[in-house]
Amino acid sequence: MIVLLSDSLYTIDVTALVPESRVAMQDSGSKTSSGEATEAPQSELRRGRRAKMARPMRVRPSEPRDDHFEDLPNSVNASKHGIYFTTKRSSYYKGMRVFVTFPYTSAHDPMNSEYLAEVVRVDALPNNKYGVAVDLKMTVNMSSKSAPGPRR
Repeated sequence: MIVLLSDSLYTIDVTALVPESRVAMQDSGSKTSSGEATEAPQSELRRGRRAKMARPMRVRPSEPRDDHFEDLPNSVNASKHGIYFTTKRSSYYKGMRVFVTFPYTSAHDPMNSEYLAEVVRVDALPNNKYGVAVDLKMTVNMSSKSAPGPRR
């Protein structure tokens, strides 16, 4: 990988330091051959591939300061670390902590997987709908044999 620093040319191998999916070598102050400044593209923040899947899910706030609700939306897409879904609820906000059961079939299904998650994005969509992206922080299933903990 070649990086331009202070008008000097250095060769740096960063693959051992940072996973390839997180490497975004950009020079935000670069200039074109005509001398005009160009803006570097925004780096990709997702950690994994997403699969399009419409599955029922249950979302509830985890913080006592948020008004209690139980939302039963369908997912749009999901990955190992996050889920994107649409809802008519306007009460979601960036940074909100929620409990997410995904996939959700019924309240008494022992196969339900519940996660503590954080809302990382809320999109305003047509027809008074909202797109909500959540980052799954950890599992909170108490019935599983493995102890809940942070993902690795």
